[in-house]
Amino acid sequence: MATKVLVPLLGEGVEEVTIIKWLKKEGESISELEPLLEVNTDKVDTEIPAPASGTVLKIMAEEGVPAKVGSVLAFIGEAGESVDSSEVESAAIKTESKVESQKSEPQIAVVESQSVSGNREIGFISPVVAKIAAEHGVNLQQVQGTGLNGRITKNDVLAFVDSDKSEAESQKPQVSTFQPSNVKPIEGDQLIKHTTIRKQIADHMVMSKATSPHVLTVMEADMSKVAKHRAANKEIFARDGVKLTFTAYFMAAIVAGLKAYPIVNSSWADEGVLVHKAVNVGMATSLGEDGLIVPVIKNADDLSLLAMARSVNDLANRARSKKLQPDDVKGGTFTLTNHGVSGSLFAFPVINQPQCGILGVGAMQKRVVVLEDDAIAVRPMVYMSFVFDHRILDGASADWFLAKVKETLENWT
Repeated sequence: MATKVLVPLLGEGVEEVTIIKWLKKEGESISELEPLLEVNTDKVDTEIPAPASGTVLKIMAEEGVPAKVGSVLAFIGEAGESVDSSEVESAAIKTESKVESQKSEPQIAVVESQSVSGNREIGFISPVVAKIAAEHGVNLQQVQGTGLNGRITKNDVLAFVDSDKSEAESQKPQVSTFQPSNVKPIEGDQLIKHTTIRKQIADHMVMSKATSPHVLTVMEADMSKVAKHRAANKEIFARDGVKLTFTAYFMAAIVAGLKAYPIVNSSWADEGVLVHKAVNVGMATSLGEDGLIVPVIKNADDLSLLAMARSVNDLANRARSKKLQPDDVKGGTFTLTNHGVSGSLFAFPVINQPQCGILGVGAMQKRVVVLEDDAIAVRPMVYMSFVFDHRILDGASADWFLAKVKETLENWT
């Protein structure tokens, strides 16, 4: 009997993945635990191993297409073995039931009070879908389900809400605007197809700029004491297998700033500002031409400099080798981006939603500075660009936070 290859539950809250690349074709042999395909979720590429040895009998999902957790990706069996369509359909139904039980969301029947003329059979909905529908006043009889066997999903309800908003917007006077997507290529132009990660980055950046009023404030920090401390301790850290980078110091300084001004460790909500108890600091990591990703150091306020440096090393290495797990990029409450690695002095980073702010660190340069006693000296200096959500912070509170980061770096002991 053929073995089903299912979309695994890759992390909390992960409902679907996107097929990036099949590493085997139909008819090819494969060994148990050998990588069968690559999938992407939240900008994390993950290899899905074969659950059994045999021959890839049938591939059920195409590259570039989303697949829900628990759905059937492929069948593996003996060479020449066939898989009929009824078996595929039956497997998919059982899979959805299994996934729902993993999420501990008992299925509930739609109450009859939601019926309208036509009495369309809705079937079962999860509590999450029911809650979203109630919040937006959506009649589920009017929603077309795209889930397995026509089941209504959370995305179906949200799309229905968005369509209502779009219809309302269409009634307003339209202003003609330039649409770059309508630009026609001319002879000699080259079209570089968007990767999944690039599309996700683009969507998130546009959403962020449309969501938060971004404001930038910049300060300069003297890194003399940090540089001296690093020079004295990097060999000691190396004995423990840890590379002591300046990033660890910046992360520690951010933690000090967030502890001194907890309002920066927050998110905007309609009811008020949600100040997070956990201090989870993300660090934007370049993947070269593939874009960037933001792995998160959880509970960063509990870490020593050694533990912080070890976490920085681990996440950066796994990000560049594409070994991050979806949970590694979730739950961030603040973000650091070190754009100075490419020589940039200062920048205007985009906030990583739904966070309050992001700190950009420029290239460290030796510059001539005037000291408090009016003496002139050469110091390793760095610009720090703090971009914040003006709905949450004003200029003064943003500067208090950034000044604390600066003070921590300049007085490192």
